[in-house]
Amino acid sequence: MSQARVFQAHAYASPFCTRAHKISALFLVTATFFLTRLFDQSFPPSSCYLDHGRPSPNVDNLHVAKTNAAGHLLWPERGYGSYLSLKIYVYDENEIDGLKHLFYGRDGSISTNACLKGQWASQVKIHRLLLESRFRTRKKEEADLFFVPAYVKCVRMLGGLNDKEINQTYVKVLSQMPYFRRSGGRDHIFVFPSGAGAHLFRSWATYINRSIILTPEGDRTDKRDASAFNSWKDIIIPGNVDDGMTKAGPTIFQPWPLSKRRYLANYLGRAQNKVGRLKLIELAREYPDKLECPELQFRGPNKLGRLEYFQHLGNAKFCLAPRGESSWTLRFYEAFFVECVPVILSDQVELPFQNVIDYTQISIKWPSTSIGPELLDYLASIPDEVIEQIIARGRQVRCLWVYAPDSEPCSTMQALMWELQRKVRQFHQSAETFWLHNGSVVNRDLVEFANWKPPLPLP
Repeated sequence: MSQARVFQAHAYASPFCTRAHKISALFLVTATFFLTRLFDQSFPPSSCYLDHGRPSPNVDNLHVAKTNAAGHLLWPERGYGSYLSLKIYVYDENEIDGLKHLFYGRDGSISTNACLKGQWASQVKIHRLLLESRFRTRKKEEADLFFVPAYVKCVRMLGGLNDKEINQTYVKVLSQMPYFRRSGGRDHIFVFPSGAGAHLFRSWATYINRSIILTPEGDRTDKRDASAFNSWKDIIIPGNVDDGMTKAGPTIFQPWPLSKRRYLANYLGRAQNKVGRLKLIELAREYPDKLECPELQFRGPNKLGRLEYFQHLGNAKFCLAPRGESSWTLRFYEAFFVECVPVILSDQVELPFQNVIDYTQISIKWPSTSIGPELLDYLASIPDEVIEQIIARGRQVRCLWVYAPDSEPCSTMQALMWELQRKVRQFHQSAETFWLHNGSVVNRDLVEFANWKPPLPLP
């Protein structure tokens, strides 16, 4: 007891935190704050940027994304690094038995050029651009990531493979990839360019649920128990806009001044018996002078040509983008090139490159449950000068929707390289990989990785 009293008395007699300590700590915190500010101002901004040119006059592009003094779009260093440094191996169509079927169909009759058209052409463009990329490596042993090319959406749409054949072909292809087995697919990249996402491969959840999936679709829970999109590992990519609108120089349609546009808003698409789209068509009947909603035809004499489509789309101040079979819509991306303000009417939509773009500054998102006269009243209340500012800010970042080489200072591929760099891992493992004291990777039979023989058993 006496020892306890002695300790207690000593503790109160000599406190650990005196008034002098508190004053010193406060001084240290203050000095650290000012020194940090001084250092921040002394060093130039990060070199992690996409150079998309000078900002439009009278528009504060800092509201769209973080930029440096030259107007370069900055990629946050945290998780990305200060510069791009990655190596991607692209599987060759002749390298793996069965892979060609995912390009050309069971009998090889599907034309690659046919797959290069339309909103799903991103599956072809990404493959072709990676083949010419400075980040491509031809050595598997030094690759950070592996790209598995396939034009499966196009092949399916053109009758080259049915759903069962697609599933069987993917499994056959994967069983011949030792590096896929080594990592459990964690360092392998797949493109699924449509609203179905990875569900085009029916058994995706069994075989590629750990892989990196590139898709414009972030949600399919309306028809399925779970979405194939995982925000931790997957990447949202833009839909493919017609080359005639994204090319450098004069495009097939030049945006009209706001004063020359006939409609307040429009929606160009099929109804597809979707609630939001049906509401818009009914609203257009009620307010024909404000809202244009023609029922698009994909064949026959009433089908709109490329130029006619963009002329209609650009004849309104606001382009409405409701959900259809899935939550994403190509009209959102097209709106930036005809220079109308995109209005998202799809509650579950996911948008690309959110780490650098503030979408509140270049678009509007309105509840799909409130499609009615109140929507038109709200849009009509926005002054033309504000609309012009929104359009101008969108003009600064729309280069991120263009499938151009990653050597371009601003393109989808350049942005994709930054996003992929975050996925690179130093260490790879799967349920069927093991390692020994000398660092060698072996399978269950203790066979070293270099001696693994396809086909490999898959889960």
